[in-house]
Amino acid sequence: MRATWKDAVLAESEDTVVIEGNHYFPAESINRQYFRESSMKSVCPWKGEASYYDILVDGETNKDAAWYYPGPKDAAKEIKGRVAFWKGVRVA
Repeated sequence: MRATWKDAVLAESEDTVVIEGNHYFPAESINRQYFRESSMKSVCPWKGEASYYDILVDGETNKDAAWYYPGPKDAAKEIKGRVAFWKGVRVA
């Protein structure tokens, strides 16, 4: 699987976990040069609190376009250390 935005490869891995239609990539597979920590947080009742990254490519920002669960609940422990995407990021 490969995650791309603006022709930049954000992450690539054969080891993704799919939950609710989202591919969660191993954190070590992301190209960190495109990621900046965001202050955004959200809460899922069964996964826990999510943190977000802004994606930056060629001077453009896709705000809060990637998320991860730093301490997921037990029901979602398989996504610990993984990152997922939305907001126009193509995963294929």
